[in-house]
Amino acid sequence: MLKDFLKDKEIILASGSPRRQQFFRELEIPFTSDVRPVKEVYPPSLENEEITDFLAELKAEAFQKEIKPNQVLITSDTIVCHKGKALGKPETPEEAKAMLRALSGHSHDVITSVCFTTSSLQRTLNAKTRVTFKELSPDEIDYYVDNFKPFDKAGGYAIQEWIGLIGITNIEGSYFNVVGLPTHLVYDALLDIGRLL
Repeated sequence: MLKDFLKDKEIILASGSPRRQQFFRELEIPFTSDVRPVKEVYPPSLENEEITDFLAELKAEAFQKEIKPNQVLITSDTIVCHKGKALGKPETPEEAKAMLRALSGHSHDVITSVCFTTSSLQRTLNAKTRVTFKELSPDEIDYYVDNFKPFDKAGGYAIQEWIGLIGITNIEGSYFNVVGLPTHLVYDALLDIGRLL
């Protein structure tokens, strides 16, 4: 349905994430991928969804002067928030293990923002999902990080991988948001934007 609605639009997904690209294929949204390097730095005063909104919009700035009237650029960012601290992507095994030790036995929020940019408008939406881990043993944490190397994952884990299967006890909100994209919001937003273009 959405594919037909967007048939004269060009969707540009500015993400190298295979998970986000797969979601677009499953939503039957034709897209081209164009990833440009952005230094993901945000003002320290920002919190929670303010961070992901800022970074999603920052990623769009590299494209803004080139967007044609029939194009929709989609940029996004995901963070894990735990006890007032934003957890991004770990850079080392030690950092990933420290993140999982902090999340073990607690609930945290996964926040994803998605920014839609056209030649005439910009709209940023976000979603929050509450995730609870059981108490993870040191051996479980070591096994996961050493074998799955989650260095491109916010919070040091992917819910769809081994650690999610054995460790997550409760989810409040969108599962797909935790994987990396609030697909229901993307679908509705593209329907709305398609009517405006």
